[in-house]
Amino acid sequence: MSQPYRLTGPIGRKTLGLIVLQVDETIEQDFRRLFPDPQLALHISRIPSGADLNPDTIGQMAVDLPRAAALLPPAAAFDSVGYGCTSGTTLIGAEAVAGMIHSACNTAQVADPLTAALGAFTHLRTRSLAIVSPYIEAVAQPIRRAFEGAGFHIPATLSFGETVEANVARIDPASIHAAALQAGRTEGVEAVFISCTNLRTLDILDDLEQKLGLPVISSNQALAWQMARHCGLTLPKGAPGQLLRALTE
Repeated sequence: MSQPYRLTGPIGRKTLGLIVLQVDETIEQDFRRLFPDPQLALHISRIPSGADLNPDTIGQMAVDLPRAAALLPPAAAFDSVGYGCTSGTTLIGAEAVAGMIHSACNTAQVADPLTAALGAFTHLRTRSLAIVSPYIEAVAQPIRRAFEGAGFHIPATLSFGETVEANVARIDPASIHAAALQAGRTEGVEAVFISCTNLRTLDILDDLEQKLGLPVISSNQALAWQMARHCGLTLPKGAPGQLLRALTE
């Protein structure tokens, strides 16, 4: 016997999509902390990525990105879809990333950590940055050049020289904190960027800002900021860092 039913609207008042690297264990957890509203739909897709992060594995992501975006629910009308890879965006190109995602799913806006960070530091009126990252030189240097190409001065960069993503996700936040303090105390630095969506940064940002007296922004924080602004969303009270406090309830 067939039972009659009615259709209703989408799950939430706003709909976000997030494309996460297969090896990333951090960004999805961070986004569920930053976007806990039950009236917000957050859909996740994974993109194949090698166990090691290097220019070759990033290049392969340029091939796989449209397929990963197409695996987001096709019936959903997304307010914003984020690609969760700072280095991937840097080497593929933000415009290319946006074009691939727009071509594969129905979204009003596309976000990425590099564009988000550039916008965030411009928003905070800081032009001289220190960059902390887990990457090897072949991945770290293009990120520095991207900031310099956008008109930022980079007096200091620190990297852990790690390639294995499973290790990146397990770098002790205390080690990240120490590196950010060291980089942030370089003469002429006005802010610190902690680059990589797989680093655990949310719980150290407030303390770093207090100790340095400077803005400290991480990839995941910047991406959440950009996507929240795309949708006009507020974030929960206590969201870390001065960048997000302006968006809290």
